[in-house]
Amino acid sequence: MKIAIAILNWNGAKLLQEFLPAVITHSEGADLYVIDNASTDHSIDLIKTQFPTVNIILNSENGGYAKGYNDGLSQIAADVYCLLNNDIEVTANWLAPIYATFNAEPNTAIIQPKILDYKNKKYFEYAGAAGGFIDKYGYPFCRGRIFNTIEQDNGQYNSNLDIFWATGACLFIRENTFKALNGFDEAFFAHMEEIDLCWRAKNLNYNIKCIPETKVYHVGGATLHASNPNKTYLNFRNSLCMLVKNAARNIFITIIIRMLLDGLAGVQFLLQLKFKHFYAILRAHASFYSRLSSLLKQRKKLVQQPNYFKTRSIVWEYFVRKKQNFKIL
Repeated sequence: MKIAIAILNWNGAKLLQEFLPAVITHSEGADLYVIDNASTDHSIDLIKTQFPTVNIILNSENGGYAKGYNDGLSQIAADVYCLLNNDIEVTANWLAPIYATFNAEPNTAIIQPKILDYKNKKYFEYAGAAGGFIDKYGYPFCRGRIFNTIEQDNGQYNSNLDIFWATGACLFIRENTFKALNGFDEAFFAHMEEIDLCWRAKNLNYNIKCIPETKVYHVGGATLHASNPNKTYLNFRNSLCMLVKNAARNIFITIIIRMLLDGLAGVQFLLQLKFKHFYAILRAHASFYSRLSSLLKQRKKLVQQPNYFKTRSIVWEYFVRKKQNFKIL
């Protein structure tokens, strides 16, 4: 089985300098690529001079995560793609459990490892932790992370598990699955595009797994920090778009409830004096309205499966019932 590790980069020379050596050292047998999204720093010169064994793919524009990977992966031949953030520290022998799972389980199409915090290695990292899930209203959560509550890793999630979505920070996907799904939805630009991809895969009965035997450490927020209102905008907009495309049954009732919940989040931002984030939600809803017609057309072409959620409302469980640990959901 041939794995191609593809690192998407945009002006990340400093991150490549820090994290690429470990990827090279610990990824024997895999082909290494940096897909560059039209960087204006010295990323390309750095790779050419210091990491000459790494293949370079030059995209003509910064199309974000979705288009960046779609364009780059179209030029790579492999059995499995590993989509790896440029702020990930990999560990020794990290690929062996991934190879073993793909070889033993033909219907497992997507895998993520355990994601731990690079800055505090005893804790899970926000983006993925030990595997992702979603509630009926499109709010994602993880084994080891619900909203902003992040658990310490005490081995409580060391079992291999079927999950709903795998983090785009370190996502392994079979090439034929990626092509069957037509890759990422480029309208997302960035954020939640991997959840949309996984949702479409689940609706076609592909299996998605977390393999905690493989662990990596993620800096997180290196490209777009959580404090950036544009991240709030993308997350709220893309979550609504994802629901319309993929959720089963009466989508309009689901969307109305979801938008009311978004409104409560907006009020919370106002009370915290985070006016730019409040405005980001308004912008997200306006953009969603403008896309609704095209989203409904996409929906007609896609398969929707019911009963995809582990819990009906993670908002209710977390904020009302105070269930802030995955094990007690």
